[in-house]
Amino acid sequence: MIREEIVHVNGIPKKVAVFLHGYQDEAAHIDRKTEALQTLDNFALHIPQAPFLNEVDKAKRQWYSMHQFDPDDKRRITASWDEFIEFYNRMTVGLTEANFFILQYVDSLLGEYNLEYDDVFLCGFSQGAMCAIYSGLMCPQKLGGVVSFSGILAARGYLENHSCSRPDFLLLHGNADNMVRFEALDFTAQNLREMGCVVETAVIDGAGHKITDEAVLAARNFILTRI
Repeated sequence: MIREEIVHVNGIPKKVAVFLHGYQDEAAHIDRKTEALQTLDNFALHIPQAPFLNEVDKAKRQWYSMHQFDPDDKRRITASWDEFIEFYNRMTVGLTEANFFILQYVDSLLGEYNLEYDDVFLCGFSQGAMCAIYSGLMCPQKLGGVVSFSGILAARGYLENHSCSRPDFLLLHGNADNMVRFEALDFTAQNLREMGCVVETAVIDGAGHKITDEAVLAARNFILTRI
């Protein structure tokens, strides 16, 4: 169960966003980056802390182990695109475990605010983005939207056969990302569209593996068009 979170409530929430932090990361990092989302009217922003201590730095958190699937972090240096994708296709078990906690958390917010699934926007950065994409597709009903910052569609084969929802997506990626390759943007967009999702994309020029003000403003606009 997720027991730690940072919450911003502005007015009487009619919509809520859940923003998932990355691997070897924490909620406080997201909190410092998301002021543009914290000021939306009649809106709640929830930034949950992942329930697991990070395997590399016990002061940080993770949604699931990356070393279980890539113990030597080879995905960051492998020359082959097919090898790169294969590392992420191995992560079904980790994503399924994280999904249990994330959808349980979303359900608790529906009760807290008396909202429906389509009032919820699921956002995430890096590993959190992979979780957001996975949980958005595995949610029992369609969410208001999913926003991926520097993410990639992982566990593709499993999702193609078992996913049950088709939310709208906004994919944001820096073209100087040296952690999750920039090519992941087109790969994820193409596969989500083939699955029947409406997908918007935005390239953050010159950005590496980080959350930029430009990306957060794009996420804000994506949400505003659906309120």
